Formats: sequence, C-alpha cells, structure tokens
Amino acid sequence: MNKMNFQSDPSPRLGRHILADFYQARYLSSPGSVAQLLSDAAASADATVLDLKLHDFGEGFGYTGFALLAESHISVHTWPEHDYVAIDIFMCGQSDAEKALSVLKAYFAPGEERIQILDRGQVPQVADQKAPV
Repeated sequence: MNKMNFQSDPSPRLGRHILADFYQARYLSSPGSVAQLLSDAAASADATVLDLKLHDFGEGFGYTGFALLAESHISVHTWPEHDYVAIDIFMCGQSDAEKALSVLKAYFAPGEERIQILDRGQVPQVADQKAPV
C-alpha cells in the first residue's frame, strides 16, 4: 500500500467556495433585476452562465435566484422579514469568486456581513515515496 506524504506548503485548490450572510440588506422583496445581477456577477468573475432560474415566493416572502455556471454556481436567497440574504458562490478554474461577491455586495449594500471563504478540493503535493535502499 502506498502512503502519501503531504508537504507543509499549501496545496493547489480546485475551487473556491464563498458563503456570505448579508444583514440589513436592500432589494430583498422582488427579484426584478436579479437575473441581470447574477449575470453581471458571473461576468465580473470571468465565469460562463449556462442557465438562470428565479423563484419569487410572493409579496413579503423574498426570492431565490440561481445561476448555473460552467464553473459551478452563484445563488442568492432572501428573507425580507429579516433584512437578510444568503449568498453561495462556488467557482473553479480561472474564475474569481471574490469579484462576483463584490458585485453582489454593491447591489445588496449590507449594513453587516459575515463572509466565509473555503478552498475546495485541495490537491495534495505528493512527495516521492521510494523504499530505502
């Protein structure tokens, strides 16, 4: 059985995942321009939109917006009764998820935010394993 040795240097990642909680945000009740917002966020990150889906939960209940990307996805889910929007951005390849987040932040203009950034699929640096002679 081969064992892998992991070097202490950071490993390359396959993707970046951003989870953002925006509080005291605006534009939470109607998805009117959210399709364009998701398209703009993807374009700013050099990502390719494959499909867009929006669902309005009705007066005062917020909406969900989802952009399926060649590089993965961007989603927004709003709760206007709590002045809150949950954002999920996952991108791989050369796309820059942080640029997409900047576009969303400018639109929702949160008074407070909580951001988590995760590197996904870190590929281990494997040291050559040769049996001692």
